[in-house]
Amino acid sequence: MKRILVLLAAWACAGTAPAQSLFSAQSGNVSFFSKAPLEDIEAHNGKAQSVINTTTGEIAVKVPIKSFVFENGLMQEHFNENYLESDKYPFATFKGKLNESIDWTKPGTYPVSATGKLNMHGVERDQTIKGKLDVGSGKLQLDADFTVALADHKIEVPTLVFQKIAETIAVTTRFVYQPHVKQ
Repeated sequence: MKRILVLLAAWACAGTAPAQSLFSAQSGNVSFFSKAPLEDIEAHNGKAQSVINTTTGEIAVKVPIKSFVFENGLMQEHFNENYLESDKYPFATFKGKLNESIDWTKPGTYPVSATGKLNMHGVERDQTIKGKLDVGSGKLQLDADFTVALADHKIEVPTLVFQKIAETIAVTTRFVYQPHVKQ
């Protein structure tokens, strides 16, 4: 797990920023909700990782697919084996850059968006994600809500269950960042 964070930090800084400009979140929350005619499906994951470089505005996120927890164990099994194929595609990632200039020294809440590449199920797509960034004393919190169309990432839903799984999934994220400490 620490190795993943170090790799994310290395990518985010790309040799352009001093260490104090890196903020990392080691246990971010990602959840999704599928509202379909016959069944609602919800899952939560508290093991996502992220890094923000406050000098460049770059952001990286890595989500372990097998860490999504469902209320129903059979749903979780089908999610990992049949839909996301998590043995073959163990992570979803986002690498992008904040579109707004933020005064990182001024505490407050800022509307933000990040544009970059969302890679899920082995398919990389351009994505702009909107959210809000809370800048506080020594920490940051980033909350975002966005949707993902299953077809955009070649996630196939068998016709037998198409009324149980929505074609577009609502995703909610929360990351609380601390200054990154080199190890």
